[in-house]
Amino acid sequence: MNRPQGPSVMQENKLATSTLVQRRNRRSMRLREYDYSQAGAYHITVCTRDRECLFGGIADGQMQVSEAGQIVEDVWCALPKFYPSVELDAFVVMPNHVHGIIVIRNGVGAIHESPLRSKSSASPPVDHRRTMLLSKIIGRFKMVSAKEINVRRRTPGQPRWQRNYYDHIIRDEEALRRIRQYITDNPAQWEFDRENPVASTPGNGSSDS
Repeated sequence: MNRPQGPSVMQENKLATSTLVQRRNRRSMRLREYDYSQAGAYHITVCTRDRECLFGGIADGQMQVSEAGQIVEDVWCALPKFYPSVELDAFVVMPNHVHGIIVIRNGVGAIHESPLRSKSSASPPVDHRRTMLLSKIIGRFKMVSAKEINVRRRTPGQPRWQRNYYDHIIRDEEALRRIRQYITDNPAQWEFDRENPVASTPGNGSSDS
């Protein structure tokens, strides 16, 4: 069976990915005009279905991404192209999960909801709108990356991600610094990561997951 022709997600977002990967690698950066009292910052963890080590492996404390892992990274880095109110910070692909920091700035805008909602209903608070937007962002990330992986593997419709994801609100500069460091150090701690199917001491490496 011939593979469908047409641009892939990776090709379509090549320029956006290149720029965002460079920004992601500047670990000590501070987000431009970041105001913790106004913007919403989240530490996100998304795991593969059944903890399958699909995205590569760890060698000498460094993550070696597979083709699937590269697809995941490209799709993540392209998210601001589709969500202008979103900024990306530190990010890492691990063998069976990803960690990343997403910042949702002011001006979240309207979130399209069910037409059954009453027109007289008041708009939800900003925090609630951010949570709704975050769910949409992660939903797109999982859907697009899974579809692209399945195209490459010729496994249409195969689930690639767990149904849910984990999020943790980042409330101040110290928390941001600590979580950035955790994400940076994650590959070196894979031996002890609770997501590692053969971890030496499960749970010791994922206290922020």
